Amino acid sequence: MRKIQILGTGCPRCKTLTANAEAAVKALGIEAQIEKVEKITDIMKFGVIMTPALVVDGQVKSAGKVLSPDDIKTFLA
Repeated sequence: MRKIQILGTGCPRCKTLTANAEAAVKALGIEAQIEKVEKITDIMKFGVIMTPALVVDGQVKSAGKVLSPDDIKTFLA
């Protein structure tokens, strides 16, 4: 099972990225755990300066922008 983490403090952009990640997982028909990381100290552990950020299986894939479901699919396929 893939582990997807959305790093962000809960802003509208972070919520959109979460929804897009859920849509990507559903479209691919894969099993994935989607987790929101909202504490600044936890976000800093990833070395991310700008949010929202997308982390897949422990690796930061994107920071500072809202990816579309199609963009996210490329990291999961």
